[in-house]
Amino acid sequence: MCRNIKTLFNFDPPVTPEEVRAASLQFVRKISGFNKPSKSNEQAFQGAIDEIAGVSMRLLRSLETNAPPKTVKKRRRKPKRAPHPLSSCPRLHT
Repeated sequence: MCRNIKTLFNFDPPVTPEEVRAASLQFVRKISGFNKPSKSNEQAFQGAIDEIAGVSMRLLRSLETNAPPKTVKKRRRKPKRAPHPLSSCPRLHT
């Protein structure tokens, strides 16, 4: 299975339609083999994403569990490190 498709069920806060659509896009890309389809395949590609997103939302709404919801921790962005002081030294690149 595609590593970019994340589990979407039982989270607090609940999954958003944008997250479901992103997972649907990854699924369609994986099974079609296209990262970006040609113009002739664009309509079929987008239609598949829409259908899969709709089915996925219905599935997520119908599922039940007694487990407590998982919490979503926003990733903190690592501060950019300063470049090494010698990285621009011309003698090191010869």
